[in-house]
Amino acid sequence: MKAYSAYLIDLDGTMYRGNQVIEEAPGFIQWLNEQGIPFLFLTNNSSLTPQRVAHKLGLMGITCGPEHVYTTSMAAAHYISSTLSSHRVYAIGEAGLIEALQQEGCELAEEQPEVVVVGIDREITYEKMAKASLAIQGGAHFLSTNSDRAIPTERGLVPGNGALTAAISVACGKEPQYIGKPESLFVHLALEKLGVNAENVLLVGDNLQTDIAAGVQAQVDTLLVYTGITRPEDLELQAIKPTYAVDHLKEWTLRF
Repeated sequence: MKAYSAYLIDLDGTMYRGNQVIEEAPGFIQWLNEQGIPFLFLTNNSSLTPQRVAHKLGLMGITCGPEHVYTTSMAAAHYISSTLSSHRVYAIGEAGLIEALQQEGCELAEEQPEVVVVGIDREITYEKMAKASLAIQGGAHFLSTNSDRAIPTERGLVPGNGALTAAISVACGKEPQYIGKPESLFVHLALEKLGVNAENVLLVGDNLQTDIAAGVQAQVDTLLVYTGITRPEDLELQAIKPTYAVDHLKEWTLRF
């Protein structure tokens, strides 16, 4: 067993399922806090602000603050401000994306943007997609917060940000650069925010194809928990393998 100096932690399927807390989640975060181990929650959800995510977790008995939350909106905004020389941004998205861009000093531009970034937008219109497509054809950088094609809801699977992004991509004939899991970029940006090296971090998640794949690509050790999407039998069929796998998070803490 290896003692890790920091943790990157998925939310849905790892901390909660929808609005229901996973039983072992609060104790796991309490253990991290007691050990003084820094952590970040990583979420592909671009619509929420860190404050709203932390509030939801707090209501579930999970002790954390906004500083423990890192969304794909935050990662996209930081990538734009730190890597791209162009800061005029046309954004399709909700409050989480808009706030993140503003906090990074990006200029929100309806006309002649130098960057187009797409996040989940449940009020998307034809005109928004048209503006994005035209700007990208005119040379704007094309970013998307994540490639999730569908989102599970009480009604069933509904279109996710990947579906919105795909429509714009087909229209303009160009592929975006994705930020969120399973892309390694999201993990690298999270490591930068934490100020830690990859070899000292453990990424925890329930989804082999997104959480664990992101960790593997970023060369970060991974812990798969069977409280969400991936089941033990799924491992036999996939090339991607986690460093460790447990039934639940309490099983992990009991090893130390």
